[in-house]
Amino acid sequence: MAANAFHLHSRWRVEASVAEVAAILMEPERFTDWWGEVYLGIEVLDRGGEGGTGSRIAIHSRGWLPYHLHWTATVGESRAPHGWTVEATGDLTGRGVWTLTQDGPVAQIDYDWRVLADRPLFRVLSVVMKPLLAWNHRWAMARGEEGLRRELARRRRLAAA
Repeated sequence: MAANAFHLHSRWRVEASVAEVAAILMEPERFTDWWGEVYLGIEVLDRGGEGGTGSRIAIHSRGWLPYHLHWTATVGESRAPHGWTVEATGDLTGRGVWTLTQDGPVAQIDYDWRVLADRPLFRVLSVVMKPLLAWNHRWAMARGEEGLRRELARRRRLAAA
């Protein structure tokens, strides 16, 4: 595996239905509302078709470390509401697979991310900083799980009002 290649897996478990979680994840233009520590800007380039297939978004993101990323995500395959395969290009190049499964009252969200950090600085620094860059991804995903929990609670409050 190249020094700038990463295979990262994240798992979230939240009390929700897969449908509730999918509804949130299928609105990437709102990521800045509930995952704003990481997603600084989202521009929808193409809404795509059924289940989001073909949708494209331009992303400005960051982690805990002091750098920003600019990349594009395209949904190549949709299994909505049970998941999506996303192709990334730009500062990050690769594939992410979201898989949503119901486990009783809990929605389990798995994200499998196989990506190359393609910025010139990352290609050089990945040799020595790979563990730190992987930690940065875990930090970003933890913010996503926290934000998803808040967004689920917010939507439930609105529905109850």
